[in-house]
Amino acid sequence: MNSVSSRRSVVFIVLVASLGYFVDIYDLVIFSIVRIPSFTDIGISSEDMRTGGEYVLNMQMAGLLIGGIVWGVIGDKFGRIKVLFGSILLYSIANIANAYVYDLHTYAIIRFIAGLGLAGELGAGVTLVSESMDKRKRGYGTMLIAGIGVLGAIAAFYIAEHFAWRNAYIAGGVMGLMLLGLRMGTFESGMFHRTVNEKVSRGKIGMLFNDKERFRRYMYCLLIGLPIWFVVGIFVTQAPEFGRALNAPEELSAASGILFTYLGISLGDIFAGLLAQMIKSRRLVVFIFQIGILISSFWYLSSQGLTRDEFKWICFFLGLGVGYWATFVTIASEQFGINLRSTVTTTAPNFVRGALIPSTLLFEFFVRKSDIITAGYIMIFLLSMIAIFALSRLKESFDKDLNYFEE
Repeated sequence: MNSVSSRRSVVFIVLVASLGYFVDIYDLVIFSIVRIPSFTDIGISSEDMRTGGEYVLNMQMAGLLIGGIVWGVIGDKFGRIKVLFGSILLYSIANIANAYVYDLHTYAIIRFIAGLGLAGELGAGVTLVSESMDKRKRGYGTMLIAGIGVLGAIAAFYIAEHFAWRNAYIAGGVMGLMLLGLRMGTFESGMFHRTVNEKVSRGKIGMLFNDKERFRRYMYCLLIGLPIWFVVGIFVTQAPEFGRALNAPEELSAASGILFTYLGISLGDIFAGLLAQMIKSRRLVVFIFQIGILISSFWYLSSQGLTRDEFKWICFFLGLGVGYWATFVTIASEQFGINLRSTVTTTAPNFVRGALIPSTLLFEFFVRKSDIITAGYIMIFLLSMIAIFALSRLKESFDKDLNYFEE
């Protein structure tokens, strides 16, 4: 393959991975956006809206957690491309099915299945792009995946604003099936092809646990992402409840919060990627963003009498703070060899998403012991301190050669 063809192929891979993440994010946040109208339609009482929402969201996160393991192993054993095809097919069908639920438990089961499919998208895309691009420029590739991808949340907001919630789910499924056709032109990672001819263990998740140094490295990769989904899954998704606790004059809209949070995340991901390329350090970038999370979260939680306009600005800055998502996934990808890279890159973001389950349980414990605002302060401080500690234990991976195996 000549250099021009090679560049075009890489550009196509980045485009396909970006659009895939666009649909992934759309499907990931659509529940948070349509929670109240969909629950009202299927007969959930106002008293059960918050806890019912946590139940459905946790089921989705559980699917992401399990799916992350399954797709990660498939990616290392059988190839990154197979994950890109299989995952999008599963979550597209699940989202179409979601349009036909009429009770809470069926809703939760379908979101679990959707989560299984969604789990493979980002990790496979980042792994393929990281292994296909020049090591000095791969940060730009993952930056574009996230920067374009998170705009799916904005599409979800506008579709949900103009169409019924059932049609919003159908739209997500149809977009996924359309993208499936576009993926026919993608090619497998050359680094993965190398493992096929090598006598090396591929996709053995036990390798992450049978070596102390490797296990610690993996755990630190997971811990640096803990605050991200707490901010989105609790602070923004439960905006109506936080608004009441803050004596907001009008009910705060989770859908509006998602829109402005993801605008911030999109810009944050681009800024984080560019800053990392400039200073040649992903670790320093993540540390800067952790400080941003604490500042924006404390601003939110201390905003008595919060208006809708103020809430939108706060959500935007919350999104900027957690906008190191692509950098976090890239760090995980760069920490491990070819034969474990897909497993790590796919499980890491999904384990972080799945960590919302214990985070939610701990948050609810603190809510019962105090109140929702105090619980928010405790949780965001705790999660950020854990992330900063884990970050301090990881080695810098910028410009690292990825063409090696885990023994």
